[in-house]
Amino acid sequence: MNWEPHITVAAVIEREDKFLLVEEMIEGAPVLNQPAGHWEKGETLIEAVKRETLEETGWEFYPTALVGIYQWQHPRKDETFLRFTFCGDCSEDQISTELDDGILNASWHHKNEILALPETRIRSTLVTESLKDYLDGKRHDMNMMRDIHQHW
Repeated sequence: MNWEPHITVAAVIEREDKFLLVEEMIEGAPVLNQPAGHWEKGETLIEAVKRETLEETGWEFYPTALVGIYQWQHPRKDETFLRFTFCGDCSEDQISTELDDGILNASWHHKNEILALPETRIRSTLVTESLKDYLDGKRHDMNMMRDIHQHW
């Protein structure tokens, strides 16, 4: 049996008491999520979260800290996710309006609105759990992740 967890990255971006979210179609329904996506071969986790944020929102992301590392099991599928959630700032303006396939829009939402959403309107509990951790002040130095290159 071959078990391969999905390794993903996500961005918590706050501006003027609002958070940047994307609305995307998942299993035929529109849901809200932080800018997030899969870590791709050849990139660092920081490069991945910057890329995913730009592709999904059109905003450049400047990560400043790691909020947390989350393990999540899909409730209806045999899929496990390991998610690295970062927080930071973004560009003053949206630099592109071309968004990834499946992304309906990127918009700013107040924390109370996000936390009050029914489960059916959010991508997963990772959205609210990482937001709560961010609001609780959880921050970890990004230097704890090291990009080690071995020469054989």
